[in-house]
Amino acid sequence: MTPIYPVIWRDDRVLLIDQTLLPTQYALVEINDYQDMVKAIKTMIVRGAPAIGVAAAYGMYLGAREINTQQRDTFLTQLEIVAQKLRETRPTAVNLFWAISQMLKTASESLGTVEEIKHNLLITAQNIQKQDLQTCQNIGNNGLEILANKPEKLTILTHCNAGALATAGYGTALGVIRSLWTAKRLAGVYADETRPRLQGAKLTAWECVQEGIPVTVITDNMAAHCMKKGLIDAVIVGADRIAANGDTANKIGTYGLAVISKMHQVPFYVAAPLSTVDFELETGEKIPIEERHPSEIYQVGHTRLCPEGVNYYNPAFDVTPAELITAIITEEKVVKPIDLLAFKE
Repeated sequence: MTPIYPVIWRDDRVLLIDQTLLPTQYALVEINDYQDMVKAIKTMIVRGAPAIGVAAAYGMYLGAREINTQQRDTFLTQLEIVAQKLRETRPTAVNLFWAISQMLKTASESLGTVEEIKHNLLITAQNIQKQDLQTCQNIGNNGLEILANKPEKLTILTHCNAGALATAGYGTALGVIRSLWTAKRLAGVYADETRPRLQGAKLTAWECVQEGIPVTVITDNMAAHCMKKGLIDAVIVGADRIAANGDTANKIGTYGLAVISKMHQVPFYVAAPLSTVDFELETGEKIPIEERHPSEIYQVGHTRLCPEGVNYYNPAFDVTPAELITAIITEEKVVKPIDLLAFKE
């Protein structure tokens, strides 16, 4: 199949796969300035922590390109304004902040003219994208090594979408699944629908179909039943932010999935790059949790599901305690959550 790249740099502009239209329509959105990138991230045209990081890096370059000054100090001051606008788009995904920090570091450390700084920013954004793709492939290989030790093929349950669409390409959790499939060690995938935005039903299922991977979509409240029936060999999910102790923020519903995995003695893995680890946060209690508009709950498309006059609570993420996580699959190696601190610089 043709590789899936959610963020594309082409002809001095960014092209994004509009993930709000999948699976029924594949379309590219053209991004020419950083304000458009801010909107694209906020409205989830691009989503998934690593993909958001890549998009934000290009957004920083687009913002830099719009700054009309030859004075270095003025340029850096205005670039910080661009950075702040991008930081405000999605508060939970740490890759966003990491990528912006890398771009600001490039700008502050670059010598030469403002135009040369702008050129260096583009190179940095492209390198972030290339590095993320390689990172995901390494995560896939490490996951294959730790999982493919059973004589039979595995059936994996995943939640939300941590595939090519959520990264620079290939994926984290779905990257491990891809590696298992390529190695002929995968029987199939169970994909939680992932309410309220249905990323599992829409995006993960779409990616699996593109690759010919057998996929079964289930509603979120069917996972415990499937585990009890012995249908699931392991759970693999992605992450939007991981605290230093291994507590992991991921799409809402992940915590509950970890609890029932523990109950049924099903291994529960988190697949994520080390850039997702926020070593400044000691525990997951300090991870900011984004709350989204209640319309995601009370309607699907133009169909209203709930009566007028009720209240809503719509956190986009929850935090899974480290003690419920079997291991974290990184690009370096597979580690117990308690061993993450060994990677702190």
